[in-house]
Amino acid sequence: MHGRLKVKTTEEQAEAKRLEREKKLRQYVTVTRAIFEKRKTGQLDKEALELTSQVLGANPDFATLWNFRREIFLHLEKEAPEEMQSLCKAELSFLESCLRVNPKSYGTWHHRCWVMQHIPEPNWARELELCSKFLETDERNFHCWDYRRFVVQHSQVLPEDELAFSDSLITRNFSNYSSWHYRSLLLPKLYPDPQQQGRITEEILLKELELVQNAFFTDPNDQSAWFYHRWLLGRADPEPTIRCVYVNREDATLAVAFSHPVAIAPASHDLIVFGDESPLVVRWRTPDGRNQPGYMWLCDLPASALNDHWPQHTFRVLWAESDAQKECVLFKGHKDCWNQDSVTEEQVFRCELSTEKSTVLQSELESCKELQALEPENKWCLLTIIFLMRALDPLVYEQETLSYFTTLKAADPMRSAYLDDLRSKFLVENSILKMEYADARVVDLSQRGLTFLCHLEHLLLVTHMNLSENRLRSLPPTLAMMRCLEVLEVDDNRIETLEGLPPLPCLEELSLCNNRLRRPSDLQPLASFPKLAHLNLRGNPLCQIKGIQSELTALLPNVATILT
Repeated sequence: MHGRLKVKTTEEQAEAKRLEREKKLRQYVTVTRAIFEKRKTGQLDKEALELTSQVLGANPDFATLWNFRREIFLHLEKEAPEEMQSLCKAELSFLESCLRVNPKSYGTWHHRCWVMQHIPEPNWARELELCSKFLETDERNFHCWDYRRFVVQHSQVLPEDELAFSDSLITRNFSNYSSWHYRSLLLPKLYPDPQQQGRITEEILLKELELVQNAFFTDPNDQSAWFYHRWLLGRADPEPTIRCVYVNREDATLAVAFSHPVAIAPASHDLIVFGDESPLVVRWRTPDGRNQPGYMWLCDLPASALNDHWPQHTFRVLWAESDAQKECVLFKGHKDCWNQDSVTEEQVFRCELSTEKSTVLQSELESCKELQALEPENKWCLLTIIFLMRALDPLVYEQETLSYFTTLKAADPMRSAYLDDLRSKFLVENSILKMEYADARVVDLSQRGLTFLCHLEHLLLVTHMNLSENRLRSLPPTLAMMRCLEVLEVDDNRIETLEGLPPLPCLEELSLCNNRLRRPSDLQPLASFPKLAHLNLRGNPLCQIKGIQSELTALLPNVATILT
């Protein structure tokens, strides 16, 4: 038996590994305690650097120790500035070894940025080489991409060179999502559209559309190119501005609707109201009473601002933040007045296309339809078809878009809720466009399968709205932006409660037939609706409660008619 190796059993191997782990853990804990003791006593020396190296070499994600190393470096920089170059070079070498342990360590990449900002003679070319090396290993390492952008910014590498770098990576692999994203940052710098901030010229856009089409025809199931294509179809955010000013004589209020959610302090000097060219002292609030950033802000007008005997009053709103202003004139005998931008003229939901761009998008639509015929379950292709039709003409393609949504939900059931909401958003936008074309203050959104409501800031002037036969589970607090709404029909939905619904100042009739309201308390918010006179609750579970009529009468004493 002598001279023969003893083969360890599985139990022996497991025990040996356990003992080895315990030994390493004891060392780790001992060194960590020593580090914290040094920090506590202010010992910012090279020994502390060595101790932290032992721990960070095994666990680069110990953020506190990176902070301690920075404290040590700042101390040593004061004590021996001539050593800073060699210390930083050694630190960069140590960081590279840490990145080999974990190439996606937040703390390591962040600390490398810090070191490069403090090294007396930085070698940015070497850092670019380091990025290229790590991106060859993992082309989607977004930590490395962030660091590369940091290096490019400080080394003044030309955007043209970085675009060429992006070209090389995409040519090698169309599935490089990070490189597609990098293009979306570089192209607006190289070829900015003078009309749209953050977008690219039409000439370059058309070339990019051709490039990305080659990508998703090469690998239709890879999402990278599809996402980039969606960015190409997008539009720049317009400058924040005032969309509408509305004045109501009866409740002496003024409402301001914005293009973006904004935050306004109650006594803000950024949003100023002038009544007949005299500044008015007002306090701002949101329609839902939450005073969080929103599309609409209201104020009560002082009694002196409204005189029934004057032939007219001119109200002007000045928003200092964007240097925007808008005014409207309230004539004698009129209960309200407004000045509202056109969603069509302002191209809020659609934009005018040049002949060339329209031709290219039409060609892309046909190509995507051909691809979808070959790949009927490809969700990215189906979604892109929908966005292309929206870009070309949302109203002309409305029915076809709805058909593709049905197909897409079947192909991508995991995102059915998102798709339902996106479909609802598009239908609301189309309805607003149709309403404006008809110059109407009535909007019919019934039988659309809506799952949520949006863009209500554009419906400030609507007096009648029909939301019947949809799939709404609640009415959003933003409904309070509809300051002129008099009649609201929400029959045959899935409404379970009206909790959180703020008062609608002009609402007179509300129909909630065939919903899921079970308790009288679900209707409590309606008690604060000042003009509500007719309420229809037929077909709700609460109608089966004994004595419900008298209970509702007590709950809503100002509502003249309650149908159960």
